Amino acid sequence: MNLFGGIEAGGTKFICAVGSNPDDLHNITRIETTTPDDTIEKTFEYFREQNKKENLLAVGVSSFGPLDLNRESVTYGFITSTPKPGWQNTDFFGSIHKSLNIPVGFDTDVNGAALGEHEWGAAKGLDNFIYLTIGTGIGGGGMINGKLMHGLMHPEMGHVLIPHDRKEDPYEGKCPFHKDCFEGLASGPAIKERWGESGENLSANHRVWELEAKYISYALMNYICTLSPQRIIIGGGVMHQEKLLPLIHKNVKEIINNYIQVPELINDIEKFIVLPGLGNNAGILGAIALAKREYSERFVY
Repeated sequence: MNLFGGIEAGGTKFICAVGSNPDDLHNITRIETTTPDDTIEKTFEYFREQNKKENLLAVGVSSFGPLDLNRESVTYGFITSTPKPGWQNTDFFGSIHKSLNIPVGFDTDVNGAALGEHEWGAAKGLDNFIYLTIGTGIGGGGMINGKLMHGLMHPEMGHVLIPHDRKEDPYEGKCPFHKDCFEGLASGPAIKERWGESGENLSANHRVWELEAKYISYALMNYICTLSPQRIIIGGGVMHQEKLLPLIHKNVKEIINNYIQVPELINDIEKFIVLPGLGNNAGILGAIALAKREYSERFVY
């Protein structure tokens, strides 16, 4: 059977799988993100085993970053100035491509997930949307006019600056580059460092969620005003707290304050800001979608 491989490369773990769509996704495995050599070698081993059983046409990689996505660059496919220790300037694409010797689709983790949501999930049929993930880090991507967001580099939505009331929240911020940017204030590690517990261990009544919703809503206001998306999809481990999404809906409406008067923001905000349609599989299915796109662009005319 002709199938595609996917690698959802995160700062905490790599998820690898083979398949072709949400109903055909199997042999899912998790590899802990340690050193580049160790993690990438274990990824190679996984796909070498899969290739013995099935004919893999291409592999898609949706990776944490920042990444060099300029195909004309000598460092194309490198993980560049990441805060992940030991991963700076890692030739990720080159290592995967040389080892597997099949087409490799390569993009950010959030652009990959966005492509998956566009193919099969909450962004199906949309030309302009944002996919945001809030977890170990915060990242955003999506589509503008039906194309994944690329330009000078790729979006780094987690590093926008948002209001920080130091009387309400004296926490300095977790980001090693900007301290109290969006990621520095609202990522999973920021929650843990501020409160001494991971978000998953904090109760629904803890005041962390009011503060978290406020920071997320400030960021969404910036994205809405600059990119004018038709929908915003928010995934990541922090969003597993069920109380959070309704608080975001409420806060975004209050912050916008009727300035942008469209039905999506006035009456249907629950349909405008949503969770991933593909659930926890958005990332790995996005990687599969990148593989399918790469194969199609090379061989299907």
